[in-house]
Amino acid sequence: MLGIMQTAEALAKARESGLDLIEISPKANPPVAKMLSFDKFRYQQEKALQQQRKRQKKVEVKGIRLSVRIGQHDLAFKAGTADKFLDRGDKVKIDMLLRGREKANIDFAAEVIKKFLAAVKVPHVLEQEPKKLGSFITVVIGPKT
Repeated sequence: MLGIMQTAEALAKARESGLDLIEISPKANPPVAKMLSFDKFRYQQEKALQQQRKRQKKVEVKGIRLSVRIGQHDLAFKAGTADKFLDRGDKVKIDMLLRGREKANIDFAAEVIKKFLAAVKVPHVLEQEPKKLGSFITVVIGPKT
């Protein structure tokens, strides 16, 4: 801590000690600067950036496909799979394929989706409401934080 000084004086002291003068906070009044080796400073910045990247969790969207004619056991099994995905922190995209005359009975398909969501035991949030896209009904759920 050398206190407040002129820029030229700070540069002269930095050169004298064989270091660089690095401006840390330019918007402060007066601006804050440090005397240190720029290579060392850059190395520390890169290391901090690597640590941030390491701590980030990449959220994946896992898919589960249902059918209107799915059995109770199969529904429970797929709900267990969704539980595993949500426990890991991933989002789950639930697709229901409607074929032929199933497209006319969307209410029945919506009931199957409601049963599936009720069977999922892990606390979750609806990220995307049930939406009909072509011959698919799609719902996206994510883990509750």
